[in-house]
Amino acid sequence: ASCVQYRLVVRDVNTLQILQLYTCLDQIQYIEWSSDSLFILCAMYKRGIVQVWSLEQPDWHCKIDEGSAGLVASCWSPDGRHILNTTEFHLRITVWSLCTKSVSYIKYPKACQQGIAFTKDGRYMAVAERRDCKDFISIFVCSDWQLLRHFDTETQDLFGIEWAPNGCVLAVWDTCLEYKVLLYSLDGRLLSTYRAYEWSLGIKSIAWSPSSQFLAIGSYDEKVRILNHVTWKKITEFEHPATIANTKTIVYKEVEKSPSVETERLSFPPTRALASSLFSTESKYDISQVPVSLQYIKPVADRANPKMGIGMLAFSPDNCFLATKNDNIPNAVWIWDIQKLKLFVVLEQLCAIQSFQWDPRQPRLAVCTGNSKVYLWSPAGCVSVQVPMEGDFQIVSLSWHSSGDSMALLSKDNFCVCYLEREEV
Repeated sequence: ASCVQYRLVVRDVNTLQILQLYTCLDQIQYIEWSSDSLFILCAMYKRGIVQVWSLEQPDWHCKIDEGSAGLVASCWSPDGRHILNTTEFHLRITVWSLCTKSVSYIKYPKACQQGIAFTKDGRYMAVAERRDCKDFISIFVCSDWQLLRHFDTETQDLFGIEWAPNGCVLAVWDTCLEYKVLLYSLDGRLLSTYRAYEWSLGIKSIAWSPSSQFLAIGSYDEKVRILNHVTWKKITEFEHPATIANTKTIVYKEVEKSPSVETERLSFPPTRALASSLFSTESKYDISQVPVSLQYIKPVADRANPKMGIGMLAFSPDNCFLATKNDNIPNAVWIWDIQKLKLFVVLEQLCAIQSFQWDPRQPRLAVCTGNSKVYLWSPAGCVSVQVPMEGDFQIVSLSWHSSGDSMALLSKDNFCVCYLEREEV
């Protein structure tokens, strides 16, 4: 699904044929599929309205108007039959049921980066709350929205919450001014507290491993610390230095070369295909000899949100690799071997990393850097793929299909779908 102004366009993944076209009341600012892909939510925050469309019954539609309370966020519950709307100033979360048309309210949700978290099985929801200048967590049962547990947290200014994939442990972390990770059980018991250091900028990103065995914490000191699920103590830390010296680390360096054009083919004026090939550059990967010096940017210390520290990290679906990005070294992706707890590969790009995401089915990482190429890494090697589109198509983010057979590449105004051939086993 994609939106153009106030229109919602639903296409077939394989053919990109338009299946449905819906017209909303205003410009769409956010869209989200329900878990079973039968409904799609369109939020118009300026108007305080959410519209829901049905794929099975195109004539059916639903409109939720928050009125004077306003709207700043909207999302589906895991069952795909309830919508959670957060009102302006985070006064409350309204839970709307599509089945019974009933409404429930959750008061005082906290305005933070990640204030709502669902367990992977969809049974429980945790909500960060702020009241009387203190942080609290409320855990709800998603089937009937009954409150299961309510407890205060030992945080100065809670920044985010995240369930382990097995749904047994909730990670809660503090603002970047206070390095603190708290781990709570489902019944609200504090299992462990982890602090790496004090009096310096703290946590920037967090990721659970798919097996729930490891919690990776990326911080402003350019390190990733890995906690284990037995003692919740640090088992190792990964540093991100500007010089790669270990001979066992493979460094792939992106290099550009201009395509060669035979002079016999040149005509004036040149054909459109020839003109685009004349000015396009191909890129490939070379394996660099270590030691390798990466491009390091010194952060501006007197500005808010300095470009430093571990801004992105993600585990591969098979639990074998961890991909990270150090914002001080914006052109590099670091891939760590989790079984050996060592640096495995570094990808050094020509442009700054915009986004990366793992294939949901296998250890294959897709990377984009704001140009018209998508880069793929797997343990077998690296490849750079040029998007065959006319004009300037700058990929700023990407999203894998759940099958791993294709991915959507998004620029500011356009998108395209990249299909990957499955290897015959």
